[in-house]
Amino acid sequence: MAGRLHIAPIDLERLLPDLVAESSLITGANLAPRRPLSLIRLEAGRPRLGSAFWGLTPPWLKVLDHAPHCARAEALQSRPMFREAFGARRCLVPATGIYAWKPQPRFKQPFLITRVDRGPLLLAGIWCRFHTTLSQYNDSLALVTVPTNALLAPVTDRLPAVIEPRDALRWLDPQTPTAEAQALLGPAPGELLGAFTVSRKVNDPANQDPTCAHPTGPMLRHHVQQER
Repeated sequence: MAGRLHIAPIDLERLLPDLVAESSLITGANLAPRRPLSLIRLEAGRPRLGSAFWGLTPPWLKVLDHAPHCARAEALQSRPMFREAFGARRCLVPATGIYAWKPQPRFKQPFLITRVDRGPLLLAGIWCRFHTTLSQYNDSLALVTVPTNALLAPVTDRLPAVIEPRDALRWLDPQTPTAEAQALLGPAPGELLGAFTVSRKVNDPANQDPTCAHPTGPMLRHHVQQER
């Protein structure tokens, strides 16, 4: 699952040339759920940067602690919690890494999963809006997760789906049929992502030291000879 994110500064306008960015990207070395994240959604036909609470909070949710921060791709069209948002309110979360914890005999070893070139990622998400008054509202989101590929399966069984920039508008557009949007959700290609161990100080979500994301070992990555 995606329990923490690494978000370094990203040149979003280069990634999505039509992006309207009137606010700054929320960045951090060790971002946990139950706090705001930047998201990109389609407004007036153009992608626009905004922010939302990380934990999907539909109007009928009684207990905030029950707000899911992830939504399984397989359940998007079957669970009432996710169905409407998947059909009408899809979003993207810009990030530069995803933390995962691999069980070990005596502890869980944290890894940071990134693009092998350390470039930015666009993570699939869904969002909803809860009106507190006629003019005031709160937005919230959940990341959409898919099974991991064979390379990363030993580290974690699920990760947020990665949407390529060329597919960003198709994912964001509510006019895109849900079957077509669902087809964009799958394990990342083996050559796209890698993972490396990081310090266990990342276990504390209050620790925002940039060294949380520093490698403490070599990158686990796909090699051409693995295909032979």
